[in-house]
Amino acid sequence: MEILNKGKGELLGWHDPDEARDWVLKNKSRELKDKTMSAEEAVSRFIHEGDFIASGGFGHIRVSMAIVYEIIRQKKRNLAMAGKTAVHDLDILVGASCISKVEVAYAFGHELRGLSPASRRMVESGQCKVIAETSNAGYQWRFLAGMMGIPFIPSRNLLGTETGDYSSCKVVKDPFSGKPINLIPAAYPDVAFIHVHRCDIYGNAQIDAILVEDFELSRCARRLIITTEEIVDNEVIRKEPWKTAIPFLVVDAVVEVPYGSHPCEMPGMYYYDEEHIAEWLRLSKTQEGVDEYLNKYVFGTDSFNDYLKLCGGTEKLNYLKNREFLKEPMVAPWRK
Repeated sequence: MEILNKGKGELLGWHDPDEARDWVLKNKSRELKDKTMSAEEAVSRFIHEGDFIASGGFGHIRVSMAIVYEIIRQKKRNLAMAGKTAVHDLDILVGASCISKVEVAYAFGHELRGLSPASRRMVESGQCKVIAETSNAGYQWRFLAGMMGIPFIPSRNLLGTETGDYSSCKVVKDPFSGKPINLIPAAYPDVAFIHVHRCDIYGNAQIDAILVEDFELSRCARRLIITTEEIVDNEVIRKEPWKTAIPFLVVDAVVEVPYGSHPCEMPGMYYYDEEHIAEWLRLSKTQEGVDEYLNKYVFGTDSFNDYLKLCGGTEKLNYLKNREFLKEPMVAPWRK
């Protein structure tokens, strides 16, 4: 194909599809075996310095915060991250100096809550680099190409904007029409972590909400950590197989963590902890505030349960559960 233009962005997480297929055949088992472990073990075993990581969910919804905090606790460094719809997860990881590179589709903002002081400060100071840009669709298709085992997805996406100039895409002459077409390269994250509603010990995971990119992400990532609100018997999974969005054969670890998305939302289970998110945004305006937050909620706790107790324990969690079903007022009782 005739190359008409190349984006300036660094190509992150691309592999030759044949090499990627060989890696899966050598390293992934299709055996039905117990994959349960702690968040500490999963992060220690599968996330290494320099890895390209991706977080499941969308924005502040269905995010595996239990893994995010564990990455920080273990002081993993020089990670690259897919900023596909990365908000609270990316902000804290960048603020904690775990992420040194980001490819951005949507990041550095907390949506209606405002911008992200910590990660913006790290990027502006050069401690974290934005190495490429794309769109949300662009990342969806990077993961799709990886899942399909093809080197790229052809698309008109990005052709009409300057975003493509800062991407890792290539514009070529379409051999059929003779017009420009954008080639969006495949992505194969070294590790992805996704939070789900329920999962069996083998890794068959069900999600009671929109999947966003998690269908594709779960199948293109080399290693996949599933955190789940509850581990259920395999028979429960088999009763409603159409709900199984992620099959066991792509999963490497299953971690049971009730309220594992806190302070983010878990659709149909609990609402955002706006009070806690506001605390992070207030403290993260300075590096001293970031250190205060991390020392209290991450390094000062030994487990996610300890963290939840610090955030208000049973009373707060019950409120968030009821708030999801509109059984509680927007303003929590203890703030009236």
